[in-house]
This record gives sequence, structure tokens and C-alpha cells, in this order.
Amino acid sequence: MAAPVYPAWVTRWVSGQWRQKKRPPVIRPTRPLVLADKVANRREQAGEATCITEMSVMMACWKQNEFSDTACAEEIRTFYDCVAKAEKERRAQNEEDTLTARGNLTSSKVNKLLRRFPQLTRYV
Repeated sequence: MAAPVYPAWVTRWVSGQWRQKKRPPVIRPTRPLVLADKVANRREQAGEATCITEMSVMMACWKQNEFSDTACAEEIRTFYDCVAKAEKERRAQNEEDTLTARGNLTSSKVNKLLRRFPQLTRYV
């Protein structure tokens, strides 16, 4: 009984000759390899909720006093003081940190840098 006859490509594949003739693939990018003009605005972090206790005390006071602002003036003032203090702390932290905790720039700062240093799309 004669050995089966295989096509030439099968013989080359089995012997490993296809590896020697094969060249690396040519990479053709689908888009030009330049940075975009801007990045998407993303929320940097979910930030913790502040002044929840003060807000719940204020709302409980409103409910007990039929939503009268004059009867709950102290609770309202306490809540607004807490909000102002939290906002001041948030702004102070944003001014002192140019990078986020992970070492990345925020999207607004990246957009500012991209506007400052635009990408060259054609050569002079």
C-alpha cells in the first residue's frame, strides 16, 4: 500500500519550513498616531458624602415643625456651616494636589495641557 500523497503546503507545514519564510505582520494603524485634541471629562472620584448628619437633623426639624424655617433656624445654620467648611476643604485639597492619588492628571488638566501644546498634524 502506497503512502498517501499530501499537498505541498501540508508537507511544508509539518516540516516547519513555513516558519522560515513567514515574515512578521505589517501593522497598519486605523487612525493617525497622534494625540487627540481633548480627552473625555470624567469624574475623578466618587467623593464621600459630607454633612449627612446635619442634613438629616435639619429635615427632621422641618418635619416636626411643619417645614417652618424660623423654628429650625439653628439646624439650617449648622447645615450651611458644614457645607461651607467641606467646600473650603475640597478646594484646598484640589489646589495643593496637581496629581490625583494614583499619580494621574485630571481630565480638565490634561485638556488644558493639550490646548497649550497642540498636536502637529502636518509638517511645515
